[in-house]
Amino acid sequence: MTEKIASKHLINLQSQFGIENTVLQNAINVFHELDQFEFDLGLIDNDDTTATQISWWSTVSIVGGNSGAKESFLARYLNVELSPTHKTTVLMHSPQTNQTILPATALDVDFRYPFYRIGQKLEQLKKGEGERINTHLEMKMLNSPRLQGRLFIDIPNFIHATNYEISNFVTTYSMEQSDVVLVFCDIFNSTTDLAKALIATLIKQQESNKLVYLFDDMTSNAVAWQKKLADSGLTIGQFIGISQLEDQASMDFAILEQRITNAGLQRSYRVLHSLEKSILDVERVLIHEVKAAQFYWKEGSVFSSFVVLGFFAMLAVFAEVAGMGFLELLFDPIVGAVITLMMLAFMIPLHVLFSKLIATITIRSLMKRQKQLQLTENLVPLFEKNLTFSRMMLPINDPVGWDNKSKGRLTTLLNKAKDLVQSLNDNFSLYNIVATTIPVIQAAAPVIQAVIPVIVEIETVVAVAPVIEETQPVVQAEPIASSVQLSTQSTTEPQRKSALMQKFTRK
Repeated sequence: MTEKIASKHLINLQSQFGIENTVLQNAINVFHELDQFEFDLGLIDNDDTTATQISWWSTVSIVGGNSGAKESFLARYLNVELSPTHKTTVLMHSPQTNQTILPATALDVDFRYPFYRIGQKLEQLKKGEGERINTHLEMKMLNSPRLQGRLFIDIPNFIHATNYEISNFVTTYSMEQSDVVLVFCDIFNSTTDLAKALIATLIKQQESNKLVYLFDDMTSNAVAWQKKLADSGLTIGQFIGISQLEDQASMDFAILEQRITNAGLQRSYRVLHSLEKSILDVERVLIHEVKAAQFYWKEGSVFSSFVVLGFFAMLAVFAEVAGMGFLELLFDPIVGAVITLMMLAFMIPLHVLFSKLIATITIRSLMKRQKQLQLTENLVPLFEKNLTFSRMMLPINDPVGWDNKSKGRLTTLLNKAKDLVQSLNDNFSLYNIVATTIPVIQAAAPVIQAVIPVIVEIETVVAVAPVIEETQPVVQAEPIASSVQLSTQSTTEPQRKSALMQKFTRK
């Protein structure tokens, strides 16, 4: 097994996110092990990594309507002046005092950001849009302390957008990549198709508990908005009045600030979920697709060979009908063996030729399927490993390298990913219950010991019983010994348990 070098992208993630976050540091190590696994199968190259399938930044999306409340909030919260724009804008911290606007291509090529390879996704959605990503997205570098360590995605008012399909896709994609979504309720005053599509997207996202609704509390209250949104199917989310956010000492502002701060925690869970999904997708997506391609390749090769054999069988039938005595020659021990060997010498190279031709067609279909699934892995090298003579001739269904050992490695990686989730959960769990219950057990121990003398006294009375029957000394000694032994056990057993309990308490 060739040792895979750590991808430069993974090293960059480690230096940027893993230094101060132990969970992400361990996740990076598991990602590297997964990279090694896929590298051994031939799914990725030496400098590729599976960690590029998700943004590692904690991200907050903001969507609003026509009232301008969203723009006012962003300018006040970030303490910067923002010029209005019709593009979806990624806001990022910069130490420079001047605002800098970067094109969408800066987001498209950097896997750390939420819109990595967004051009391919837009091109697949609508031909030609991949070349026009700069008309839909941009990136602004702002000198705002509240942007340090996180990204804001400013989603423009798209109610009257002309390109419905692209606007809806970018909005949905932004919310899916975000850890917190701030929704200004003025967006629900519209009844356009985009507003309905937004509600459908929010319904899908509400189970993740990332939605925070900001409403104009000067004209309505939270109860009214809760009822209105519940009628649309939105039943999960937090409601905060916009006017309360003007006072940074208010409880509502503290709640919103805490939600935005916790985006980093949600990011950790999102990364671990992506890690677990990537591990599971190896078998249920990557290996499944290669197996399917291998099945159609073998079926096509065998069918082509059987067509040729059927043609020869038909000629043999015609020859027999014409009275040429072909069957007699076939059953002849010498002539029949020669004919069989000649057929094998002809059919084996022909079957190999058919296999290579069908494999070429299958590879094209596999590459097309790979683009449809938007996979970062390359399925073709793993499929090409199966184009050997033995696999062409024998009914072997599993791809090369996919065996019980590989499945065991994958199970180990999955368990490590689950352990990381558990370790993240442990940061919010209390395990001092044992320490608080131990004194209660110690206090109860003397009660058990206090009963012991009574038992000894009863057994002592039993020991006096031999005075009644002096003719059976042996029988007398036996119960006495038993009673003394029982008494000794009764007195020493609680002491032994008490010593263990005391030792456990001291630990």
